[in-house]
Amino acid sequence: MITREEFDILCRDEVRTAIRANCRRNPTEIALDRRVPEARLVATQVKYLQRALGKLPSYYEAGCILPPRAFEQASSEQCAAHKAIEGERVLDLTCGLGVDALFLSRRFRQVVALERNEVLANITRENFRRMGITNIEVVTTSAEAYVASCTDSFDWIYADPDRRSAEGKKMVRLEDCSPDVLALLPQLKRLSPHLCLKNSPLFDVDEALRLFPTCRVEVVSLNGECKEVVLYDDGTGPSITATAIGLGSVTHAEHPIAPPPADFSATPYRWLIIPDVALQKGRIVRAHLAGKGDCWSENGYGFAVERPEEVLGRTFEIEAIEPFDPKTLKRSLKGQRVELLKRDFPLALEELRRRLGVREGCEQRLAFTKIGPDYWTIRLK
Repeated sequence: MITREEFDILCRDEVRTAIRANCRRNPTEIALDRRVPEARLVATQVKYLQRALGKLPSYYEAGCILPPRAFEQASSEQCAAHKAIEGERVLDLTCGLGVDALFLSRRFRQVVALERNEVLANITRENFRRMGITNIEVVTTSAEAYVASCTDSFDWIYADPDRRSAEGKKMVRLEDCSPDVLALLPQLKRLSPHLCLKNSPLFDVDEALRLFPTCRVEVVSLNGECKEVVLYDDGTGPSITATAIGLGSVTHAEHPIAPPPADFSATPYRWLIIPDVALQKGRIVRAHLAGKGDCWSENGYGFAVERPEEVLGRTFEIEAIEPFDPKTLKRSLKGQRVELLKRDFPLALEELRRRLGVREGCEQRLAFTKIGPDYWTIRLK
C-alpha cells in the first residue's frame, strides 16, 4: 500500500510530470535512472499505468495514482460498466480504488462511497478530481461504523467485499469477507430495499440462491474468463443469467430440461459447441442448448446436427469424431503444430501435448472430451 508520505510525493507537480514523460519506458530502466525524481515511485506508477491501459483506460488517461494491491483487486472498467442498477442515490460499502463507484456515478445522481483506509480514500478522492467526477462523496470509515449510525436512505446498496485475509489468503465464503454483508444485512435493509453484491468468480451459484432466494444471479465473463458472480437482491428472481461481455446474455428461470440421449453416437453430429464459461459457471449450459444441440454435462461440449443459431459460445464444424487413441494420434500427427481444446477431460493440455508429441500451433485443431465412460477425439475443420 502507498504510504501517506508517498501519496504526498506522487501529488507533487514534478513527480506527476516525470510519470507522464516516462509512461512508455521500461519501469526497470526508470527505477535506475538518476535523472528521474523519486525514480522508484515513478517506476511503480508507470508499471501500473501501463497495465491500466487495458483494464482501467479512464485511469490511464487521467494519469491517476494506482496503489498496486488496490489495482489488483479492482474491477475492470468493462465489468464495472455492466452493473445493471440505477437511481438517485447509491451507497458503495467498499470503494477501494473506486472503479465501480466511477461507473455508478454515471447511473446515479449521488454516490456515497466508503473506504476505511485513510490513504486509499485520499488517493481515490484525488483520482476522481483528476477525472473530473463531482458526484461521488468518499467517506473515510468502515462499512460497519457507517451503517450503524446512518439515518439516510438509498435506492441501492452496492458491495464488493474484500476477499483477502490479513495474511493474504483468498476467501470465498461471504461470512469470511470484509465487510461481512450477511451480518450487516438487517441494517442494510433499513437503508435500502435493494442490494447489489459482487462476488468472486469462485462463488457458488447455488449458495447465492440459498442465501438470497429471490435474487437475480449474473455470472459475468470477459474474453473467455469468468470474472465475477453478481447478486441483485431486489425480489425479481430467482433467475440465473450468463453474460459474456461483448457477446450477449442469456437468462434461465427454473423449468424442466429434457435429458440428453441415453448414449453418445458420433454419427449424426456435424457441429461442436463450446459454451461460454459464464454458462458453465451458472450451470445453465444444458438449459441454453435445449433445442439447439445435445449436451451430456454442464462442463462439457454441445453437439449439433445442424449449425446452431444464437449460441453464447463458439461453434466449429466437425470433420470426424473418433475414440481417443493417443498412440494412433501420435503416429498421425508426427510433431505437427496443433491447437488442443478440452472439456470434461482428465488430462491437462501440457500433458496432452507431451503424450501426442505435438507443438502448440494451428495446423490442426483437435478437441477432447469424456462422455459417460468413454473418451473422444473430435477433429475440427
